[in-house]
Parts: sequence; C-alpha cells; structure tokens
Amino acid sequence: MAFGTQDDTDDVMNEINMTPLVDVMLVLLIIFIITVPVMKHSVNIDLPRASNEAQNIKPETIRLTVDAQGVYYFNETKVEDADLPSRLQAAAAQTPQPELHIRGDKAVRYEKVAQAMAAAQQAGLRKIGFITEPIN
Repeated sequence: MAFGTQDDTDDVMNEINMTPLVDVMLVLLIIFIITVPVMKHSVNIDLPRASNEAQNIKPETIRLTVDAQGVYYFNETKVEDADLPSRLQAAAAQTPQPELHIRGDKAVRYEKVAQAMAAAQQAGLRKIGFITEPIN
C-alpha cells in the first residue's frame, strides 16, 4: 500500500522548513519586548564603592631566644628569668595574639626551654613554634 501519488519521485527536498525557526524567533522577540522595559525603569542611585579584599592583619612574631648559657632574649633584648612571664603575659593580651618562636641553642639545657614553654602556656599564648636549622 503506497502513500502519495504515482507522480511523486524520490527527489531530495531542497527547501528548509521555516516554521519552527519563525516560532523560536517570535518567542525570543516577545521575551526581549517584556524584559527590556523592566531593565530601563529602575531608580537611578549612586551606590557607594567598597573593596571586597580581605584585610590580612598579620600578627606580630615574638622571637624568644635561649642561648647556650641559658639566658633569655625577648626580641633580641636580654630578659631576666623573673621578667619573662610578665613580658609573655603582655604579649598574650595583644589583639591579634602574636606568635611565639622559640629558638634554643643546641647546647642549652632542655630545662630552660621547657621553662620558657611553660611560662608561655601560663601566659595564655596559643601559637608557639620552634625554630631550627635545616640539615645540609
């Protein structure tokens, strides 16, 4: 059972069906007609300018050095054993709290470094680091 007439030949259709294209273009035209007036009818105001960069406030770094004789140096300044806890408490009260870098001579007794760590902990310092030399 054949559809069509006998006169039909198997020729390739060389015309483009424009109906779907016209339908899509009309829908886009209607969308643009509706949205453009909405964008134009806004209240003109002068907005303030602000940067969105985060402010990186780097905390101060305190260098606590213990030399070979067991003498403390607070930021390269010699400090007596009795004055060290008060200096550390003053540093712990700063905002943002500074980091404490302990540099102990390899010939110093471990007791002196442990006393410095205990004084820093009692003062309330939370960031304590040890400075060492890399192995060559």
